[in-house]
Amino acid sequence: MLTIDLNCDLGEGGVADASLMPLITSANIACGGHAGDDATMATTVRLARQHGVGLGAHPGHEDPVHFGRRELPVTPAAAAELVVRQTRRLQRIAAAQGSALAHLKLHGALYNQVSRDAALAEVMVRALADAFPGLPLVALAGSVLEETARRHLGAPVRAEAFADRGYEVGGSLRKRDLPGALLPDADAAERQALQIICSGRVRTWSGAETPLSADTLCLHGDGPDPVGFALRLRSALAAAGVRVQGFHVPPAC
Repeated sequence: MLTIDLNCDLGEGGVADASLMPLITSANIACGGHAGDDATMATTVRLARQHGVGLGAHPGHEDPVHFGRRELPVTPAAAAELVVRQTRRLQRIAAAQGSALAHLKLHGALYNQVSRDAALAEVMVRALADAFPGLPLVALAGSVLEETARRHLGAPVRAEAFADRGYEVGGSLRKRDLPGALLPDADAAERQALQIICSGRVRTWSGAETPLSADTLCLHGDGPDPVGFALRLRSALAAAGVRVQGFHVPPAC
């Protein structure tokens, strides 16, 4: 049976966190850079614990005005430092509730920069392996970051795809300031999600298809109806015979 992890970016000030948490298997929790503070982190950790959802750090550029979605110049060392610092902040808050982090996923513009820049990816991966040995890294499927992490990181790497983002040939995400960066509606997002999971391919902006293999699928929590879409996708996956299961949970026998 095919399985897929469903991850969602939470603790970012959205109003649907409590309703989304039971519908996902991994939560990427804002660590105070692009969004969040100690209180929101503690609340989101508590929600995830209640529903058996894997806790993930979601560090990004410290640019809350632009929600971490503006690309900023950053050296590899500075990027690694801010990611380690933000992740440790969440790690301490989770530990206070008796929980450990299950994964790490970069946010927004930093995610995109490290996904394509070999120098950034190399330093980032080595820093994370030193600071958080064994912690799985969620990386854009087919990216420089995924390839670098698989070569150097002493931990599992989880390839990520997106239900609602447009793709370019080769598997990179279409830039957010271009037409087609976000799919037009829930129908298109559902079709794309099923295609990626069931066939290992995705239709790109140009109309061509490109291979794309994913372990986890991102559902954005800040869309027009994130809860409705999550419910709809869970139903469609069940109908297609796909089991939703967190990668932090051992496979069933």
